[in-house]
Amino acid sequence: MNIRNVAIIAHVDHGKTTLVDQLLKLSGTLRDHEEIAERAMDSNALERERGITILAKNTAINYKDYRINIMDTPGHADFGGEVERIMNMVDGVLLVVDAYEGTMPQTRFVLKKALEAKVKPIVVINKVDRPVVRIDEVMDEVLELFMELGADDNQLDFPTVFVSALMGTSSLDSNIESQVNNMDCLFDMVIDEIPAPLVDEEGGLQFQPALLDYNDYVGRIGIGRVQRGKMKVNETVVCMRADGTKTQFRIQKLFGFIGLHRIEIEEASAGDIVAIAGLADIGVGETVCTLGHEDPLPLLRVDEPTIQMVFGTNTSPFAGKDGKFVTASKIEERLYKETNKDVSLKIERVNNSEEWIVSGRGELHLSILIENMRREGYELQVSKPKVIIKEVDGELFEPYEDVHIEAPDECIGSVIESLGYRRGTLENMDSQDGMTKVHYTIPSRGLIGFMTNFLTMTKGYGIISHSFVEYRPMEGEAVGERTLGVLVSIDAGQSTAYALGSLEDRGVMFIGPGVEVYEGMIIGEHSRDNDLVVNVTKGKQLTNTRSSSKDSTVVLKKPRQFNLETCLDYVNDDELVEVTPLNIRIRKRLLTEQERRRANKKY
Repeated sequence: MNIRNVAIIAHVDHGKTTLVDQLLKLSGTLRDHEEIAERAMDSNALERERGITILAKNTAINYKDYRINIMDTPGHADFGGEVERIMNMVDGVLLVVDAYEGTMPQTRFVLKKALEAKVKPIVVINKVDRPVVRIDEVMDEVLELFMELGADDNQLDFPTVFVSALMGTSSLDSNIESQVNNMDCLFDMVIDEIPAPLVDEEGGLQFQPALLDYNDYVGRIGIGRVQRGKMKVNETVVCMRADGTKTQFRIQKLFGFIGLHRIEIEEASAGDIVAIAGLADIGVGETVCTLGHEDPLPLLRVDEPTIQMVFGTNTSPFAGKDGKFVTASKIEERLYKETNKDVSLKIERVNNSEEWIVSGRGELHLSILIENMRREGYELQVSKPKVIIKEVDGELFEPYEDVHIEAPDECIGSVIESLGYRRGTLENMDSQDGMTKVHYTIPSRGLIGFMTNFLTMTKGYGIISHSFVEYRPMEGEAVGERTLGVLVSIDAGQSTAYALGSLEDRGVMFIGPGVEVYEGMIIGEHSRDNDLVVNVTKGKQLTNTRSSSKDSTVVLKKPRQFNLETCLDYVNDDELVEVTPLNIRIRKRLLTEQERRRANKKY
């Protein structure tokens, strides 16, 4: 069967996964009784809730006499390392661009990776059915982006298809009237424009995993393309390790992909994208070869982590009330299990403690892990995210990021002021139709804690995206620390409306009445820059002239709501986020006021 290997790349929310849905539906690959759910490739519950792709996934469709292997890639910068490695598995990319929004920061990032890998691009202008589109301007933006990124003449001569992934229509003409109710012109474009894999079926085996997966039955699974030769189930092969060593193993399982299914196969040939099981610690970039024909491929680059947090067992007075898994051994087992399929994650146990330093590609990357663990029944506490500082020849280097922001004109002033305070450098600024776009370069540590403020400053209308640029020499002290103090509970018990009402002039509350609290738990934000210890469990003193029902007449302001990401953004270095299946709380690292005073005296 003729093979085409293609990746779908785009900025967040430009319609990659929806497009894959339509390609699966309209290719005739699915069986008659199979129905496809919306965003079928986003199988994780968090992916469905947030509308983002977190992990790259692959599928295959049959069209005419062709097998088209499709890789659906993440759009977020935190998961950009997967995009880079996938380019090693494909011969072409579909660059999906929104017909109104045009090229965005992640469009630049993913296209740069594709052009560097010298794969053939096809531009797919999506969402042409929107009420307002800018197709001609968007086409100009795409061409400018190709030129800016140094595309050669062959890459600049890119074909274009116009589609509505939501409606399942496509055409080769930008006129919306020319859209037809199928994706045939996109399928035909892939067959005609994307080259077949340039591979050798007769040589010795070369297979290089670019992605990892994990299965409780067969362990770690390596997913990649067979670059040369053939391999069969039960064949004994050798793995050329990243450190130069060799490991022999037997291929226990081979998996191919078709539609929504991973299917067991007996044999794979050069050009096929398959999954292999049999080596418990197979790694990304290592090469599986035929015995006696050890010929390793160049190692694949895996992006270094830039953010780290300390995970620990829950030590609050409420530990063990909600979760099924609360011990250090269970948490450690779960963390190391995650590294079996996430190569960008690094785990390091802190000596003589029940804590682990967990390093990842960004706040979103780590918060997704925490949220998944919470939903699985784990209890843990996590520290404020910190950037990873490198030392080179005695000089400290820190990660920098490109930040692109679009916000209403009336809000942009406070955004610019805040980014300046966080050591951001303004690179570009453009304003039209009541919206202003700004481009900044900023230290990664300047972005920690910024998101919560950004949403407030822009009244929820702001759009922000950022991607890692490089490590640069570190300048100045900490940036972006929270300026206001917090209200800390001095007592354990249940919060009362009377106590909260009497504290409202001191700041903003995070809890309402009837909430169980403990000493050291943070229940609000102080209106000043110092922390304040308060009693939120105090009830009204009753006399013979007042009844207990009087307490219910207290009218309180609505407490500020926090989700996991805003908690991680909010806390300072002396605070922790307590995460359980049912609750997310913020607390002081040292729970009693006496301990905190003693610690402050030391400094």
